[in-house]
Amino acid sequence: MKNYIESGKAILGIEFGSTRIKAVLINDEGDVLAVGGYDWENSLVNGIWTYGLDEIYAGLKGAYASLKKDVKERYGITLKNLKALGISGMMHGYLPFDGEGKLLANFRTWRNTTTAEAAGILSKLFSFNIPQRWSIAHLYQAVLNGEEHVPRIYRLCTLAAYIHWKLTGKFVVGVGEASGIFPVDETPMDYNAEMAAQRDSLAQEKKIEKEKEKAEKKKKKLEVKK
Repeated sequence: MKNYIESGKAILGIEFGSTRIKAVLINDEGDVLAVGGYDWENSLVNGIWTYGLDEIYAGLKGAYASLKKDVKERYGITLKNLKALGISGMMHGYLPFDGEGKLLANFRTWRNTTTAEAAGILSKLFSFNIPQRWSIAHLYQAVLNGEEHVPRIYRLCTLAAYIHWKLTGKFVVGVGEASGIFPVDETPMDYNAEMAAQRDSLAQEKKIEKEKEKAEKKKKKLEVKK
């Protein structure tokens, strides 16, 4: 097994759980070759359960360092090459970024139950249950709340998608992870196009509504000045 690992044939999986990050090295048959882990815990910040980006990086490094130590102790070698690497996270959640890659709001994990209004509206619109923890529920709740960062959102992702992006430079997500972001159509294995169109129409209606509110406020200010 030593030669197997040294030749870069092993596969690494890292799972970001709510309280522990787990790293597992396996072979092609799924046999466990080594393990590592890192304990962490979310924090309640301004009413939102979250992890800071620095905690995410520290956790990734800690879990991998723990795994490397286990490989060293078991086989007397240093892990340097891998055949493949897979990342999974807590699924769902809300990580909005601008065009320059700056995080616009604290990471909102699956644990938050602050999106009941948005989840209810979307579930009715789609005739499809949208749980509060889904990314689209977090996004639309931010729209309903009038949060200032919303117009600047360039990309939105989950924890696993964020880590994959930072490790590879590619902004992609597996279909399983995607199903916790927005409803997926099982035939093309992509986001449901009909629901996406309904979402866009809803967003446009909300935009028009806000523009009307701004115009009305401006009108009232002018009347007061007169």
